[in-house]
Amino acid sequence: MLIATISCDWKCLKECKLPLSICQNSHTSKIQTQSKNIKELINDFNNNLLSECVIFAGLEPMLQFEEMYNFIKEFRKTNEDDIVIYTGYYPEEIKENIEILKSFTNIILKFGRYKPNLPKVKDKVLKIDLISNNQWSEKIC
Repeated sequence: MLIATISCDWKCLKECKLPLSICQNSHTSKIQTQSKNIKELINDFNNNLLSECVIFAGLEPMLQFEEMYNFIKEFRKTNEDDIVIYTGYYPEEIKENIEILKSFTNIILKFGRYKPNLPKVKDKVLKIDLISNNQWSEKIC
């Protein structure tokens, strides 16, 4: 189940001096948001036989850390499936958040900002291609 977050600081674009339009997720910053309460989201996940993990992505999940944390805390009461968080930050930028997330089980963080013209890389943890080779994932707990 994908949970798209609604905020981004566009660090990757600013660092590369690129326009917002080049971001594959820029359109999501303009659409009207939908919200569900945490219990509804968890119920949706648990009632879907195809659900294998929860993925936080879309824009920058770390900018909505409190909401994400509250979801994970409630989710862990009934489910131990993986939670994958796609962040454009590097570990040193979010040390405190990582330490908090380590209190849970089965958390995978995908680190690194998009950088154009770098080759894709096959990620060993997620077993998928990531868009640029400065990105990687780690199971933090």
